Amino acid sequence: MMKIHHIGYLVKKIKKAQDAFEALGYVAEGSVVHDEIRKVDILFLEKDGYRVELVSPYAADSVVAGLIKTYKNSPYHICYEAEDFAADIAWLEGNGYIRMDEPTAAPAIEGRKVTFFMNPALGMIELLEGK
Repeated sequence: MMKIHHIGYLVKKIKKAQDAFEALGYVAEGSVVHDEIRKVDILFLEKDGYRVELVSPYAADSVVAGLIKTYKNSPYHICYEAEDFAADIAWLEGNGYIRMDEPTAAPAIEGRKVTFFMNPALGMIELLEGK
């Protein structure tokens, strides 16, 4: 079954958020990645085996530009890593999850494919192609 890869955290200012997480003991995994497909800057940080993904829009037409107006700085999705990407997509779609986009390469995660789903009972999740 799918395992948790990270919690996506929407932020207005990635450097300020990074500083705040680091003050709590998180350590950055690499540096900020400029994702031109989604028009966001991304930074992963880790603490005690937990990984957060800071996501900050850099353009008005970013995929998360509307979300940041509503939610401000807050967690907004859980990402699950698939054991079998196609089978897990089919399972999610057969169990009430609505796919929001086509699988697309994620520059911040080794170019592996990701796709997002919405569930009325728990909001947004991301599915990450396994290694």
